[in-house]
Amino acid sequence: MATTAIDTSISGLEIRRLQPTIGAEIFGIDISKPINDAQRAAIRAAVLKYKVIFFRDQPLTNEQHAAFAGQFGPLYTHPTTKRQDNLPPVHSIAAVDDREYGERFKAVLDSGDAYHTDTSWRLVPTWGAVLRDITLPAVGGDTIWVDANLAYEALSDDLKARLEGLHVTHNFLGALKAVGHEYPIVAHPIVRTHRETGQKILWVNFSQQPQILGVELAESKALLDEILRQYKRPELQVRFSWRPNSVAFWDNRAAVHYAVRNYGNFPRELHRILIADEPLWGDL
Repeated sequence: MATTAIDTSISGLEIRRLQPTIGAEIFGIDISKPINDAQRAAIRAAVLKYKVIFFRDQPLTNEQHAAFAGQFGPLYTHPTTKRQDNLPPVHSIAAVDDREYGERFKAVLDSGDAYHTDTSWRLVPTWGAVLRDITLPAVGGDTIWVDANLAYEALSDDLKARLEGLHVTHNFLGALKAVGHEYPIVAHPIVRTHRETGQKILWVNFSQQPQILGVELAESKALLDEILRQYKRPELQVRFSWRPNSVAFWDNRAAVHYAVRNYGNFPRELHRILIADEPLWGDL
């Protein structure tokens, strides 16, 4: 590992690590404009290496937001996105909408256990996400990302052995049916191998009723409790404090995240755009 937290890549970008394995801030670029091939390669490499990267002082329109994300793959419109004519597939993450998914979702949010990854209900989830602020409270409302590879590596050998070969389901049917979208419940390995980095990833979405297959319900709960305990360890996390015109870009296959809801009734709002996986898998 480099001894400095600052790296200047061949693209001219300045990359400042925030934690040893997860999180970096990127300087020296205006992402409201098209980027060149070297910049694109450097940004994508940073996302793969640090799991989540951040840009400051980047005022973007919805169209510019979508144009930036679209340089890293085809955009994916989430079924629950409230579509608007002539606008890119921007999904509003708004505090006032948190209760749309019902009392079960509210209970998960209120418990502080809603560590999750986006679109894990799909057979092939979206690979990336780009999130920017719209309306922020004066203080509070941070977002936490967890290095899901480090979460796996920090498990005991016994727990690694118990999880080997097990699959977990994520149930998002209620929200999907509410918008007329049909999709079966699918199962994913709890320990996934990242297709590009080769790292083992501890991958569970606690906002979507996870259940481990092939074991008794009591054992499923006990194992999930151990995984959640890993996610909550501060040494595996990076915590990002939003300020106006901030942008986060993360590898949805390598990290889980958690929105800190400590701002009362303030109508906090962020806008997210998802990046689909390779065309070979795009429709699955």
